[in-house]
Amino acid sequence: MDHVPGGLSPFPRTGGFLEAAAIITEPYDRLVFSSRGSVVVGLDVGGTATNATVLDADGRFLVDGLVEVPSRVLEGPDVAVEALAEAVTAVIKLTGIDLDSVGAVGLDTPGPASADGVISSRGSTNFALPAWYGFDVRGALEKRLGLPVVYNNDGNAAALYAHVSHFGGDAASHSSVSAIVGTGLGGGVIDAGRVIKGAAGMAGELGHVHIPMDGLLAEDQPLPKCACGFSGDAESVASLTGITRNLLPYWLPRFPGHELAALPVDQAARLVRAAGERGDPMALKIFEQQAIALGRLFTIAANFTDPDAYFVGGGVVETEPHFRDWFLETIRSNTVLRDEQSGSTFALVKDLDMAGARGAALAASNRVVENPVAGTGAGG
Repeated sequence: MDHVPGGLSPFPRTGGFLEAAAIITEPYDRLVFSSRGSVVVGLDVGGTATNATVLDADGRFLVDGLVEVPSRVLEGPDVAVEALAEAVTAVIKLTGIDLDSVGAVGLDTPGPASADGVISSRGSTNFALPAWYGFDVRGALEKRLGLPVVYNNDGNAAALYAHVSHFGGDAASHSSVSAIVGTGLGGGVIDAGRVIKGAAGMAGELGHVHIPMDGLLAEDQPLPKCACGFSGDAESVASLTGITRNLLPYWLPRFPGHELAALPVDQAARLVRAAGERGDPMALKIFEQQAIALGRLFTIAANFTDPDAYFVGGGVVETEPHFRDWFLETIRSNTVLRDEQSGSTFALVKDLDMAGARGAALAASNRVVENPVAGTGAGG
């Protein structure tokens, strides 16, 4: 169950097995909470709101749907860290649990950031103010709360939740790659139930993997350019930014009189998905190119990490079944696998709006049961 009726659970306040962590870490007899607490909080930080959740000692999420608190990241670090503390208080109050029951907090933000939650020296998505450059958001929140805080970027957190929610008790025996299509293209790589973070925390940046463009682009279509400065990476096609900068400006003039032509390109780009659901030919051309790009990205993953499963998240998950099934099948048909890999799974990320917060909570629970004294830093 995701939710316990009434928002309460008869979990022990000390000790107890953590089912959700058990499936991604050590054998059951080593999985006990520290005496500090018996729940963990997950925080998924966006540009305007922070989504929060609570995971109990039985591996159950105690809130359904979105629990959002203003993130205030555009007001700078001091205000935002205080807002994160308020989010913890708010979600704990909602579940009826005492704050002393919290053993750790899982935190995710958009990248780029280090494996330990230090924002890039050039800022990052939603963290553009100079005060954020090189700021240790994980450490600041840990100091403010007096609790262990475990950091992942938002793509890794969502990928961890996708993996655990799909494989359940067998999560530690499987690997997966997730691609999350949004403003950019995020994602994550999970091996043996754990997030692969890399030396600098930059592993799983799937959007900036270069993919073959031959046969993907139309004959006279320019090489797409990414906001990061690359040309021909996956994000330059498979993202809202890719639609705005590259795909829509090419395809729209080829459909004279199209209804989206009267709108500014950034506004029109946000309406392409709905047009695709209605079967609009131009929109389907755009989404076909995105699906081919993701298939080619997964082909690279098949030869590099050989995962058991490929997960896709993003706005396409929220579309009508006929459209999202077509999109996923187009990805599958453009992923070149060897005969030995033919049993690989292709699936959509579940509970996408909550995947980040839930993945952050899972990562925090994993770290707490492994290292109940320190319990800080990068998790997963």
